[in-house]
Amino acid sequence: MSSWPVSSWPVSSWPVSSWPVSPWYVLLIALVAVERLAELVVARRNARWSLGRGGVVYGRGHYPWMVALHTGLLAGCLLEVWLADRPFVPGLGWPMFVLVLAAQGLRWWCVTTLGPQWNTQVIVVPGLPLVRRGPYRFGWLRHPNYVAVAVEGAALPLVHSAWLTALAFTLLNVPLMAVRLRCENTALATAATGSAAPGAGAGTAA
Repeated sequence: MSSWPVSSWPVSSWPVSSWPVSPWYVLLIALVAVERLAELVVARRNARWSLGRGGVVYGRGHYPWMVALHTGLLAGCLLEVWLADRPFVPGLGWPMFVLVLAAQGLRWWCVTTLGPQWNTQVIVVPGLPLVRRGPYRFGWLRHPNYVAVAVEGAALPLVHSAWLTALAFTLLNVPLMAVRLRCENTALATAATGSAAPGAGAGTAA
């Protein structure tokens, strides 16, 4: 299928056949939502593992805002395409789709590399060494999962030309990531003293 066209839609009726958002894009957003739920399942399991070993949670205050931002991203992708009649432009949409897949690949590389130490929250378990393998072996990339967050947050809306959602997510994500990085760097500094290691070297909000 070469494009995901957005057809004109009468406001007076909501027939499924006239739904203005391409079903392929709806499916993509639904799959990302399922992926977010899978993250939560893994995070809760890992939190039990970490807390059972004396883990300490950092940054409880900013976490709900992360959840809200990522939920808003998915809702915004669909609402903007619907309300503003955003088209699928193959020259933009397909490269952005590839970036979405790449971001997911990087995210789950982080999840599998950190194993039970990964979490959507920052949890420090005393005595565990820092992870230095997988994407964390690159000294210039201390927080690879946040790269995945930034790329996905811009690319996912742009798959269907929802540029306002991409811009809004990016602008809101910058200060939130600044708070998150300060929190995580505090955990990393604590780990550097030899007293603890970060239990969420690079987590994302569901």
